Amino acid sequence: MEGGPVEELIAALSRLPGIGRKTAQRLSFHIVRQPRAEAETLAKALLGVKDNVRACSRCFNLTSVDAELCAICSDPRRDQQFICVVEDPGTILVLESNQLLDGVYHVLGGVLSPLDGVSPADLHIDELVERVKRTQVREVVVALNASAEGDATAEYLARLLAPLTQVTRLARGLPVGADLELADRRTLAYALAGRRSF
Repeated sequence: MEGGPVEELIAALSRLPGIGRKTAQRLSFHIVRQPRAEAETLAKALLGVKDNVRACSRCFNLTSVDAELCAICSDPRRDQQFICVVEDPGTILVLESNQLLDGVYHVLGGVLSPLDGVSPADLHIDELVERVKRTQVREVVVALNASAEGDATAEYLARLLAPLTQVTRLARGLPVGADLELADRRTLAYALAGRRSF
């Protein structure tokens, strides 16, 4: 079976983010054991997403090829003056499933990473600045991952947007139920810096 269809499937699946070779093997053998109709359904869903999904022209979230704007941007009940900036559409799914925002979003398409060759020109930063100027946004909340790249991107956005609107960032610190003795120095520092009165 060396180099055959199963190996091709394993190689293709292992190129997906977060899928290592072992997981790719497990998924491949699962697909092999399924009826042909299940594999056809999976293949149809993969091709359907490539053929029928595009980026929203305003926020760069995912939308149908038939729609100019995504469902969130076109919802008149959403607060258009409150923009939550995220790295990718996956974060929007998390926030929306928890019903945490009544505002709208802006998808950057990544974070700044000079080592990986990702510069501001590679992200939807210019579009965000123009959007803030055009719609007189009241607040932009930066909701990026707590990483060196996420922090650098957040700082860059804050410098660009601060003259135009209020820029905030998600609070960081200890999760509910966390044991202080197990917290690392950085988490404790963020928790102390983000403290608030009762």
